[in-house]
Amino acid sequence: MKSGKSIPSAKRYGIKTYWRLLSYVRPYWKCLTIGIVAGMLVGSSLFVTLLMIPQMVGVVDVGIRNAGRESRAARRVVDALEKVPAQNASDRLKAVEEALQPEPDDDPQLTKMIGQASNIIKMLHLPVRIDGKMVHVSWPVETSFSVVGANGQLAWQIFTIYVLAFALTWLFKNFARYINAYCTRWVGGKVVADMRHEIYSKLINQSLKFYGGTDSGELISRCSNDTRALEYSVSHSVEELTSAPLQLIGCLLAIFVACREYNNYSLLIILLIGVPVLIIPIGIIGRAVRKYYKRSYEKIADVTSRMQESFTGIKVVKAYNTEKFETDRFQTSNDKYFRQTVRAMAYHVLLSPLTEIMVMLGAMVFLIYSYGSGVTITQLSALLAPAAMAYQPLRELTKSFALIQQSMAAAERYFETLDTHDELPEKSDAVELEGFHDAIELRNVNFTYDSRKIIDNLSLKIPRGSMVAVVGETGSGKTTLANLISRFYDVTDGEILIDGKDVRDYTIASLRKVIGVVNQEAVLFNDSIAANIAYGTENAAMEDIVSAAKLANAHEFIVSGVHENGYDSNVGEKGFKLSGGEKQRVAIARAILRNPPILILDEATSALDNVTERLVQEALNRVMSNRTVFAIAHRLSTIRHADLIIVLEQGRIVEQGTHEELLAHGGIYRKLHDTQFSD
Repeated sequence: MKSGKSIPSAKRYGIKTYWRLLSYVRPYWKCLTIGIVAGMLVGSSLFVTLLMIPQMVGVVDVGIRNAGRESRAARRVVDALEKVPAQNASDRLKAVEEALQPEPDDDPQLTKMIGQASNIIKMLHLPVRIDGKMVHVSWPVETSFSVVGANGQLAWQIFTIYVLAFALTWLFKNFARYINAYCTRWVGGKVVADMRHEIYSKLINQSLKFYGGTDSGELISRCSNDTRALEYSVSHSVEELTSAPLQLIGCLLAIFVACREYNNYSLLIILLIGVPVLIIPIGIIGRAVRKYYKRSYEKIADVTSRMQESFTGIKVVKAYNTEKFETDRFQTSNDKYFRQTVRAMAYHVLLSPLTEIMVMLGAMVFLIYSYGSGVTITQLSALLAPAAMAYQPLRELTKSFALIQQSMAAAERYFETLDTHDELPEKSDAVELEGFHDAIELRNVNFTYDSRKIIDNLSLKIPRGSMVAVVGETGSGKTTLANLISRFYDVTDGEILIDGKDVRDYTIASLRKVIGVVNQEAVLFNDSIAANIAYGTENAAMEDIVSAAKLANAHEFIVSGVHENGYDSNVGEKGFKLSGGEKQRVAIARAILRNPPILILDEATSALDNVTERLVQEALNRVMSNRTVFAIAHRLSTIRHADLIIVLEQGRIVEQGTHEELLAHGGIYRKLHDTQFSD
């Protein structure tokens, strides 16, 4: 940053940052609602599947128990015979008969499973009916079979229906997860796209004073790096925050149901103790993540700024052979960024293993307790299955928490920029400037920049259709005066009038529409020649573009074959593929096409050779015809015929008159003239 005054401190940001981010979601509440509902369906379907798992495991457990029924009967006979002496034959016979009594046929787990299977059949309207211990199938072939097989296990057909129901529920859960992920990520991406557009609009509308005190690399970083961090964090965290908590709730409900059914609350107690123990370090680590990521974003802004400066000034770097110096400076900035990023990453990646360790410790404590309490496989599956399924959403939540802290660091810098108000103010009752009819008048104008007075009590009148030129040494205030007339800055004191009304009373758009500017350094964009000529003129026809190029003496070099695609040739970044004279003529063609009644020329030919200057001057003479011209001149030969020439010194008019009058006066203008034309 060139000046710490441009962007405010982040100290006043806190919880408000979260609410401000949420406000960007409001326009897309319908899509977000669909995502949240889908997330609820994910949680509820997960809850249903978790309730089905112990039932299936229980049936298998019953089968295992029934498969050992014969061996258990034999063991009971042996035990009974051992208890009765061999000589008591009648007593031994009676003991064997008692030992051979069959075990109860109705296992509670099977009964429950059959009832649930019957409900599934009715819900799905299957051509199947369960009647007592028999199953009747009516399609595609009529048949009947026993619910319980000869080995005491549930019939495989009924178990298959139950498994299919489980599979359908699981498929539905994953489909709902897809809808949840798509909708929430779409909302997250759209929110960040809106934020990127908003910050760009904010910055592009800031005043030149703002850009004079702010490093452009810092602004580029805030528009690109910060919003990129926001995009990744928000798009992923919105998805997880609308799905993972609901899945976690489903798992906890399943655990609670299982604990109540089996009267075993040990896992709930472990969770009640373990979750707070896990949350406290996560909160501490999260704050560190936020702090170091914020510093990291500040350092990447330095890296971006260093790159932008060196690439923009590459000619100077090459001319002074300072590649090694620039590389070392870049390496220093890059190393500082790396160190901050590593610190942030160290805390970020700690969250996932920390969560896993805490979950593993809780599971070990529960398993030890279960082993000592004689918990069955069915009970263990009912309690551990939802606990195991809860790990994934819990891990995603901790990951989302880290991403949120990362995004908050970027969001704070984003809102710092957004809350910078250095735009030129426009009155609520500002009027449209409909053309230019009378005069431009400066009345007692003063302008101060960073406590330095640049324009000092200056008054000047420029009648419509006249040409006023301003000369003076570097730093005398020439360009500042042009910027004040264009209202790139506002005067500190006094007023500038167009047609008798203060420029601050006009809308900025209508004011800029009547003023055209040709600068000393022509600014072109990385686009075609035709697009650069048409820049700022809506719906410009190709014939008008060509006509403007001819008036600017640009048509010949455009179609000469040097630029093989003619008007469609790309000029490169900042017009790098064009010569200085070609760039200047394209800029003049742009001003001609726009056809403004007021034209400001800021030393438009000072950097050109004599031949090119003549071509450019001819173009300027055409564009100046029938217009009001304010020309900043370096070469006095270009302003001989001006209606009025003013000489500035330290922001004041020290001389004024025509070319001949000022020469005859023998003052500063005469000295400048004699210096230039001494040969």
